[in-house]
Amino acid sequence: MVTPEQVRQYIEQGMPCEFVEVTGDGAHFEAVIVSALFAGRNKVQQHQVVYKALGERMREEIHALSMQTFTPEAWKARS
Repeated sequence: MVTPEQVRQYIEQGMPCEFVEVTGDGAHFEAVIVSALFAGRNKVQQHQVVYKALGERMREEIHALSMQTFTPEAWKARS
């Protein structure tokens, strides 16, 4: 069974991130991801970046991933 920590590591290995937090139960996960790669992209495109970083793991290991994605600027503006 995949852990939230492993999903976090997979995301960080697949793309540059300023912040990643993952919670979940081994099948369903929720992630907050902050990356400069999201700049100039809409939410669908941002999520596609994460799916690409996870690659085949999305089909084989991770059954559901809910995401909140932010550029570094949007993340700072939230605080």
